[in-house]
Amino acid sequence: MGHGPAPLTEFLADLGNTAVALPVLAAAVVWALWRGGRGALARATAAVLAMAAVPVLVVPLKSWIARPGPLTQDTGYYPSGHTATAAVAYCGAALLLRAHARRHRWWPPALALVLTLATGAGLVLRGYHWPLDVLGSWCLCLVLLLLGHRLPARYARPPRASRTPAAPDR
Repeated sequence: MGHGPAPLTEFLADLGNTAVALPVLAAAVVWALWRGGRGALARATAAVLAMAAVPVLVVPLKSWIARPGPLTQDTGYYPSGHTATAAVAYCGAALLLRAHARRHRWWPPALALVLTLATGAGLVLRGYHWPLDVLGSWCLCLVLLLLGHRLPARYARPPRASRTPAAPDR
């Protein structure tokens, strides 16, 4: 079954399980809400809604496309639900963490990218998915993440005006 060292590729594929990915996103949501700040609730809500959209979109697509898997004639392999879960959970968490990072803002997205790519590689190497199954999920999740990242900023309330009088012009 598949290629590569089985324990490693299985570990990488398991990064896309909801039991692994959802707690990461949940911890980032809690941390972002605890840290607060302008737009924290909107960003956290957007990340949760993006994650909730994964099964709503992936399950009907799998049924409709009915693509067989690489090592089976069973259908329902495109797009990859594990890849979609990993991409939205890890990248959503990275966007939440990055919003509050003062220095080294590069590490949350870099780690999310590594975890998402590793999940896809593990799924392909184990023979659970075709490469196109993984790529299709990444494309779907890119749209979800862009919407989830951009919409809160677009519809956020502007900052309140100060109640102190303006300095007189000279």
